[in-house]
Amino acid sequence: MCLEETYEALRTFQILGVKPKNDVHQKACSLVLGALKSSSTITKELFYALKVNGLVNCQLDGGLLKGVASSLQKAVKDANALFDYYYSVGGLVLIKEQGSESNTILADGSNVFHSIKALSQSDGTWRFRSDGTESSTYAAGIAFETLAGIVALSDSEIDQSMIGIVKNDITKLFDSLESYDDGASYFDEKRLDASKYHGPLSTTSSVVRGIAEFGAVIPGRLNIPGDKILGLANFLLSIGVPRSTKDLYDQLDALSRLENNRISIPLVLSLPSTVLSLTSKDKLEVKVSTVLGSDAPPLTLNLMQAVNSISKDAPAIQGQELKFDMGSSVYMLDFLSMGIDVGTYDLVFEVLLHDSEQSKVYTTGGRTKASIVVTGIIKIDNAELAVLDSDVGSVETLKKLDLSKESTVSLSANHLQKLRLSFHLATPHDNPFKPHQVFLKLKHETGVEHAFTIVNSGKKFEIIMDFLGLVEKLYYLSGKYDIELTVGDSVMENSFLSALGHVELDLPDPPEKAPHAPALPVDPYSRFGAKTEISHIFRAPEKRPPKELSLAFLALTLLPFVGFLVGLLRLGVNLKNFPSSALPAGFAILFQGGIGAVLILYVLFWIKLDLFTTLKVLGLLGVFLVFVGHRTLSHLASASAKVKSA
Repeated sequence: MCLEETYEALRTFQILGVKPKNDVHQKACSLVLGALKSSSTITKELFYALKVNGLVNCQLDGGLLKGVASSLQKAVKDANALFDYYYSVGGLVLIKEQGSESNTILADGSNVFHSIKALSQSDGTWRFRSDGTESSTYAAGIAFETLAGIVALSDSEIDQSMIGIVKNDITKLFDSLESYDDGASYFDEKRLDASKYHGPLSTTSSVVRGIAEFGAVIPGRLNIPGDKILGLANFLLSIGVPRSTKDLYDQLDALSRLENNRISIPLVLSLPSTVLSLTSKDKLEVKVSTVLGSDAPPLTLNLMQAVNSISKDAPAIQGQELKFDMGSSVYMLDFLSMGIDVGTYDLVFEVLLHDSEQSKVYTTGGRTKASIVVTGIIKIDNAELAVLDSDVGSVETLKKLDLSKESTVSLSANHLQKLRLSFHLATPHDNPFKPHQVFLKLKHETGVEHAFTIVNSGKKFEIIMDFLGLVEKLYYLSGKYDIELTVGDSVMENSFLSALGHVELDLPDPPEKAPHAPALPVDPYSRFGAKTEISHIFRAPEKRPPKELSLAFLALTLLPFVGFLVGLLRLGVNLKNFPSSALPAGFAILFQGGIGAVLILYVLFWIKLDLFTTLKVLGLLGVFLVFVGHRTLSHLASASAKVKSA
């Protein structure tokens, strides 16, 4: 692990309050000593070695720090880029903070200040070099942090007019702040060079570090609106936990700087729960703290306004002071006992700091907006399902429904009649309620579905389906239709999808050019299920001869073999001419064995083997028989010639 990564890891542990193991400190100190003692260490490594030392407090020799300070002083004089100034000046600041002020003073601090200021742009951004490179918001944070180090190290006071110009640059930079709809604000790069692009988190963190360091060393305060500081805090808190260790360091370090700065410390208002239930009588809880969760100074929290964005008939709450609970450090309000109805409420809070002497400046960003959802049980009554006569609208069949459970209503109708469904919905405070989803579904026995939206007038929801006008939409499909009712909303605790029963429809026959019902969608996962069984009928076997005839043919095929055996007996086969010598006898035995193997191969071919396998094996046996047969016959011919000559 390099020194930069080591510092970021140790700094993250420090902010989180986690104490690393002793061996981590030992390894870190060995890295620090190795970098500071090496004569080839670059300025960046010296800078991060000193930052790591500031966290682990290694035992460093004063002479060693003096030599490092001399190297950094030389680096300041030779610097021609922003990062060269940043690492060298930052290293000198760290040596001074670690108790060694020898050789850390900048004799020409004003000239160095001017050199860095020359890299600034009119919009508050900075360039990394003076050779015409694009300006960068990320570089602005680096520049502010470097200028803060020069102010701290300079042997003479920096011209206040130059500090005023830098303050003005910071104001211009904040004019480029980008914001989300929820008030979260961030800085982002506008440069097109992808190789040096820094994301919103890294860029925002750089600027926050820079303005915090610069604001800590200059007289007076930076003129930055409190709502913009709060917007930066909201952005850093809203991104959650980053995936990379680098992003986590940038997030936590920036939050820590915001919590300990001289400009203004943001107080963040948060709701532990954004959903309240009328059924369980929840109370509204609000927490106000600094960005890392530390306790806030004494303050008063008022709920200035609460408006229901769903039900406009619900009463609006104004001017309520929340009571502070010392045990849980949250502000409490019995919100639901104030005539609150279900819905989504837009809340406006006002945070008032107490008039007391504070060494720190806090900002609440003015009035803070938040939203909560209040849920409850919706009243459902007067539910009816009826079949009406088409001409006069008289009720022919009427069924009362209990929508809290599934029904088994059975109705019948034809194309000259109508189907009517009606019911009432009301909030717990008897106000009209309009859910997000209210529709009726008719599902034919073939699987074809039709959905109809149900409109409301006040508390009453009603739909009348004229089957004469719907025959084409229903594709003239007569038969059984299942009826389902869906009523749902995010604030409705008793949302439901209920089966009401079915209706038998008798529709006329379709005309010649009537549209056909669409094909049912194919389940994409059906290809992974069991397939239909494939039934295959083989060709009927051909007629075979009688069994007796087959046996007679087998006997005829064996007659030549029997004749062969009889012939051998008649010829008087004997072993008188079988070779007696070892080598010729061996070849003779192999020859006879090979002939036996050929006979066995014929039997196997008849029982099991195919023609190609048989021919391959027979070819090998043939070569073997030719060799051993030739040797055997050669011996017999030689023996016969000797006998004749004798």
